[in-house]
Amino acid sequence: MHPHADGRGLKTRPLPPIPGPRQSGKTTLCRALFPDRPYANLESQDVRNLALTDPRAFLASYPRGAVIDEIQRCPDLPSWLQPLIDEDPKPGRWILTGSQNLLLLESISRSLAGRTSILHLAPFSRSEIRCLPDYPESLDETLWSGSYPAIFDRGIPPADWYASYVSTYVERDIRTITNVGDLVTFQRFLSLCAGRTAQLLNLSSLAGDAGISQPTARSWLSILETGFLAFRLTPYRTNLRKRVVKMPKLHFLDTGLVCWLLGIRTPEQLRNHPLRGPIFETWVVSEIVKHRWNRGERAGVHYFRDRHGSEVDVVVELGDHIRIVEVRAGRTITEDMLRAAMRAAGLLAETGSVSTAMIHGGDTRQSGSDLTILPWEQLDAENWMP
Repeated sequence: MHPHADGRGLKTRPLPPIPGPRQSGKTTLCRALFPDRPYANLESQDVRNLALTDPRAFLASYPRGAVIDEIQRCPDLPSWLQPLIDEDPKPGRWILTGSQNLLLLESISRSLAGRTSILHLAPFSRSEIRCLPDYPESLDETLWSGSYPAIFDRGIPPADWYASYVSTYVERDIRTITNVGDLVTFQRFLSLCAGRTAQLLNLSSLAGDAGISQPTARSWLSILETGFLAFRLTPYRTNLRKRVVKMPKLHFLDTGLVCWLLGIRTPEQLRNHPLRGPIFETWVVSEIVKHRWNRGERAGVHYFRDRHGSEVDVVVELGDHIRIVEVRAGRTITEDMLRAAMRAAGLLAETGSVSTAMIHGGDTRQSGSDLTILPWEQLDAENWMP
């Protein structure tokens, strides 16, 4: 079940915007919750032209409100909504959705400050996927299939769906965000980013490999973040600042997309792929991020690494407590892995209360006073909120 699927988050705010990746289910959710509400898709040229050229007439055609889809195509429209909301602040009258992040947030924060809050809609989490018929059961199939609803709802082979998704994203969405002259180079950049998932983000190296300037790499990475394809996992701030690596880590929101961009076309191919470990780490991070998004929390997930080699894959802020998470794609847990996790926990204990978990690719669960070992399939059963 998608977040806010009972409607409480959407029906208690004058204007709840719902940004999220393209094809994450925003339109389906809104139409299910508001079946009698008019629907306007700004991807449609005639609808968009009216909204752009005569926004008063466009909004007046929906006297009782509407679901307005892909609002980023008309970024000034929220400013025309402002007096209508002030006149009638009935909750849930207007619903805005968008598949871009920063542009949407900028226009809303500028025009509708204090009148709205943001409800981010991610692709399916693992707990939602398990509610579907014929869901992927093995770890490799789960990582490879990804989490976009259409793959499961329509029975489309993941490789076919992602090929169409990337083509549409690069050829249509990218042109609406910015003037990217060389789309072939941009797609190569996108694939190079996939190959760096769960790694420290080195823009200089990434730019060199892509054959572009560092400012261009920075701009293009922002485009991926704007479209909810990738995100930066920031380092956990501690009082050990001089010892801490300050570069962010790069992660993707969906591992199926990562696999497709890397040329992994079957779960069997993934099983022996050299990047299986980083792909699994990205899956764990994205599942924790989705868990928090679905409950209205956008912050509080980090990683930790110091200059002496101590590292924690995930640090989750839980109020006055932190939970550190080590991730291992293998099914076997060794003493060396446990020692590394506990060493990092001891270091971070200087900053406050700490608990430790290790999430692995097997099915063993062990709970102790110092460390909990969790199989991947039980990740969503944990509470990752304060």
